Amino acid sequence: MARSPSARKPKPVVEGAGDRLHKRIAASGLCSRRAAEELIRQGRVEVNGQIVVEMGVKVGPDDTVRVDGAPVGVSKICTLIMNKPVGFLTTLSDPQGRPTVKKLLPKLDAMVKPVGRLDMESDGLLLFTNDGLLAQRLTHPRYGVEKEYHATVSGTPDEKSLNKLREGVYIIEGGKTAPARVKILHTGQKSNTTVLSITIHEGRKRQVRLMCEAIGNPVITLRRVRIGPLILKNLPPGACRLLGKKEVDKLKELVGLKSAE
Repeated sequence: MARSPSARKPKPVVEGAGDRLHKRIAASGLCSRRAAEELIRQGRVEVNGQIVVEMGVKVGPDDTVRVDGAPVGVSKICTLIMNKPVGFLTTLSDPQGRPTVKKLLPKLDAMVKPVGRLDMESDGLLLFTNDGLLAQRLTHPRYGVEKEYHATVSGTPDEKSLNKLREGVYIIEGGKTAPARVKILHTGQKSNTTVLSITIHEGRKRQVRLMCEAIGNPVITLRRVRIGPLILKNLPPGACRLLGKKEVDKLKELVGLKSAE
């Protein structure tokens, strides 16, 4: 006996609460969000047995997502920190074949991405997560998340120069910087260098380097030691560490997100 039409009818696609479909696919580690959007456009994605070609459809944890017939799992949220060494690009791929931070990441069941960046010549604390909303808020200027750097600069800035950094200086990219906290940690008379602690809450490209250039004391080495409540401490160069629940909760609280129960 033939099955009734109602028996063949797939479960409705969720369009309310949940994650956007392309985000769910990307979070599984299958591909990037942009590639996931292309898969949807090509009609290769099903939700609850129904092909979806529209952008913006949302899915919940109970919805079944398939790409080319293969199920797409729901990834566990992972957040970790890395002590990035000098010589690695803050990206997961590089067309020129240069070393990237992806080579230093541990094997995970989820695809995590860097939150913000450190330039190739800088080292220190780098944050990774597959929690898109947390990453977005941590990098948005509205939330003013502090980032502390230890910069070894050429020469010894006088108090007038330090005050310029504290009040904001004009740099090539983006005009005047926001006020920063600056203090001298060490002065090397023989090497004619100074180690500065510089705390900012912006994220402009090469900002700390440009700030120091603006006062005539270019950076020799630059190390990020803190993001919000996270401190690098004794993590070896190139090593990673998963954050505990309390650490993640502090990050979420900092940017106005509720912690997971």
